[in-house]
Parts: sequence; structure tokens; C-alpha cells
Amino acid sequence: MGETKYIFVTGGVASSLGKGIISSSIGKLLQARGYNVTIQKFDPYINIDPGTLNPYEHGECYVTADGHEADLDLGHYERFLGIETTKANNITTGRIYKSVIDKERRGDFLGKTVQVVPHITDEIKRNIKLLGNKYKFDFVITEIGGTVGDIESLPYMESIRQLKWELGQNALCVHLTYVPFLAAAKELKTKPTQHSVKELQSLGIQADVLVLRSEHDLSANLRKKVALFCNVEEKAVVQSVDVPTIYEVPLKMQEQHLDKTILRKMGLPIGKDPELESWRTFLSRRAKAFEIVTIGLVGKYVELQDAYKSILESLSQAATYNDRKLVIEYIQSETLMPENIDEKLGKVDGVVICPGFGSRGIEGKFLAARYTRERDIPTFGVCLGMQCLVVEFARNVLGYAGANSVEMDEKTPYNVIDIMEEQKAVTNMGGTMRLGAYECVIAKDSRVFGIYGQEHIQERHRHRYEFNNDYRREYEQNGMKCTGINPESDLVEIVEIPTLKWYIGTQFHPEYRSTVLNPHPLFLSFIKAAINK
Repeated sequence: MGETKYIFVTGGVASSLGKGIISSSIGKLLQARGYNVTIQKFDPYINIDPGTLNPYEHGECYVTADGHEADLDLGHYERFLGIETTKANNITTGRIYKSVIDKERRGDFLGKTVQVVPHITDEIKRNIKLLGNKYKFDFVITEIGGTVGDIESLPYMESIRQLKWELGQNALCVHLTYVPFLAAAKELKTKPTQHSVKELQSLGIQADVLVLRSEHDLSANLRKKVALFCNVEEKAVVQSVDVPTIYEVPLKMQEQHLDKTILRKMGLPIGKDPELESWRTFLSRRAKAFEIVTIGLVGKYVELQDAYKSILESLSQAATYNDRKLVIEYIQSETLMPENIDEKLGKVDGVVICPGFGSRGIEGKFLAARYTRERDIPTFGVCLGMQCLVVEFARNVLGYAGANSVEMDEKTPYNVIDIMEEQKAVTNMGGTMRLGAYECVIAKDSRVFGIYGQEHIQERHRHRYEFNNDYRREYEQNGMKCTGINPESDLVEIVEIPTLKWYIGTQFHPEYRSTVLNPHPLFLSFIKAAINK
């Protein structure tokens, strides 16, 4: 296509309006027109990455194939577009400042005073343009975290201002704002949007497109008023009203010609509207699915659904492709006890034992693993969830009282889950994990081989502790098979009990590879087993 086009997505009025979904929807529509598209997220916090952030602070920490711990919006980008993101797709203020400070320490600035402008802004601009310069994408969509007016966002806004000036028609700003409805007055109010756009203008940036987020339909007159007061073309003011599923948003944006508006403003040919046939088929199956499959989600962050965002989306996609409506029962592992477990787990069709770190709620996960194993309820253990299957099996089948992971009990007499030898001397919290995609070889006589249909796979990891191979033979002899092995390290990646309907644990995170049009085979198989229960 020639020069890379840059689209900046900013937000106003309030946070959590769905910039990631709008960015993904724009990307999907442009991709459907044949363009090579990627999306990146710039987060204004000073952490190097979200890897050490509490899920209550930031929700799920997403992991890219190259081992970068990233914002959960990258999960949306990958699920919508079916692309693989990398470290370059998620930049934080911490990484920007660290890079500039490292250059200063090396003497790269030749003794000059290092300042926010131009040194920090130049580093931001370099990272924005990196994907376009290095990988030659047609479009690079850049989502700016936070809200216009935040102090921490100011260097990013200045960088956008400069890039819009430098790139001309090759740069465009989409601004997402909120239009609240005042119940007492029975009116939608546009004043917050007007103030948000003025705040953006005060920073030297004129929004080219406005997306108005609202719970209510916005009239043509209201959008015309917004266009007039915000210096935005009337056709470039679109609404984003609540829909039953986020996957409908691209179609709603297409109905309002958002992709056409962007192409026209950037001087590109418009052509015929893409049909998005596979996407529409997915939504049609989802809408027609009335029979329910109920999955129990056992974890310690169940009150915070963003903590398990990718797992929830993977289950939802798999349910749709099995023509079922997904119902999630959130089960707080911290309060799961022998006296209430029948009530909590007795009526679900399948159980996912969730990933995580730390000992809080861990005994509840062990209890859930035993309950589902003894009653042959389809069970999927992910990362720490897989380790819970292993510990429970050691305690109640192998007879090792007190068996545990050394993460939970350093003095356990049976360390069936242990830390890798090479990690024991590492003290930096950001450097003690196996991160990113690793190879796995699947045993041909296993259930997971039938699910994947191939022997060699690659899956993403995010963990510190591993199955202790000293115990592998005892597990194998007593019915828990180690059916997925890393070929380089000989570490166990998958365990299963083949005599049960579906009882599988994965040390990796398969949810990171499930997309709308290519749902993950493990989730598809798990939901199918839950239906057949």
C-alpha cells in the first residue's frame, strides 16, 4: 500500500468505555478489506509491564508469544483479528522512561539536558512508528490508555500532536467519549463530550472521528449537534450503544460506515463493503444457541471477571461452536468447603480450575479437583489449576499426606510441584517465570493427541513452578498420565486421567490462543464433554 497509516484511539469523559473494543473493531473492518493491520496499546503507568500488578488493579495479565506480559486489551486485539502480538504492541511509561534513562547513562545524549520534550516524546514516537517501519503494516492502530486530561497521558498526547503534524493525511485521531443519560431529566447530555474534545483541542489535537458511547440510542439531531460543537464532520460522528456481545461491535461500526470514513479521510480507495461472512455466522450461531451449558469457574478472583478474561472468552467461543449458551457459575475457592461443595459444584456440567499465584484459596481448589475427579465431572486445570490436579492426586491417590507445591509450602515432605533449578537463584520478580511460547510433544496414545490432531504444538506459558519429574513414574503407574512434554527441558506440560470422561490439566495457558474464528481445540473438546455429561 505504500506508506503506513497511523490511527490513534483516545478516550474522554470516563475510563473503561471500551477503547480496546473500538480499536479491535476498526482493525477487523480494515483487515476484512485486505489491509495488513496491527494494534498496539500505550499504558501511562510507570510499571515496566503489568506482570507484577495485582489483578484487582489491572485485571488479567496477557502474555504474548514472545514472552511479554501485556495489557488485557492485547487479548481483544488477537481474538478479533486472529493476529499474534509481541512486546512491541504494548508500551508503558515505565519502559519509555527506562529506555531514555538507559540512553542517558550510556552517554547517548552527549551531555545534553534530558527532557520530556523532545527526548521522552521522541521515544514514544519511535515506538509508535516501530511496527510500521519494521514490519511494514498498512495500518498501525495505537490505543492510548486512560482519559484525556490525565497528567500521566500528557507526553503521549504531545507525541500524537507532533505525529499528526508530521504525517499529515497518514495520521488520524478517533476519540471515544461517553454520552450520559440523566434519568431525572430523561435527557442525554453531550456537554461532557464537548468538554472532552475541547481538552483534546487544548493539547493541539483535533479529533477526526468521534465515537459516542451510550446506553441509549442517539438521535441524528444529537449527533449533528456534537459534530457542530466539536468541529467534526457529521458523517464522522458514530454511536456505540450497548450490544449483547462485544463481537457485534464491528458490525455496528460497519453499519455506520466507520471504516469508509477512515479510508476517505486518509485518501484511500473505499471499494466494496466486506461481507464478514464467517464473523456473521459466528454471531448467528451465538444468537440461536438457547440450550445451556453450565461451567463452574473455581478461583480466588471470581468477583473480578477481568482477572480471567481470556478463559471466559475462550469458553464463550467454544460454547457458541457447540451451539450452546454459556452460563458461568463463579465459585470463590477461598470459601469452598466440604460442607458446601455439593451445593457449589453438584449441578455444573464442567469445572475450570483457574490459574493464579499464591496460597490464598488454594485448599478450595484442591477440594474442587478431588470432588470432580471422584464424581467424573469434566475438569480443566489451567497452569496453577493443573498443579492443583497434581497435588490433589498425590494426597488422595498416591497417599502422600502433606503433598504440595513448594510455592504454598516450602517444607512440604512431598514436593510434587517444585521450582525449576535454574530459577532458584533469581530474585527479581520480573525474571523468575517461564514466559511465552514453548514447544510441547504430545503422546500419540493420549486424549489430547486426539483433541489437537497433531504431535507437536506450541503454547504460551506464565509460571514459576513445575511438575517434579522425580514423581512422574508413580503418577503414570497410578492412572494420571503425563501426555505432553517439553522436548528441550523434559518438563511436563499436560496431565490427564484417561479413564475419566475429561480430566486434563495444562501447565500452559491455551486461552491465549483462542480467537473468534479459530477457537482453541481444548476448549471446544472440554465444552463438548460438559454437554455430554
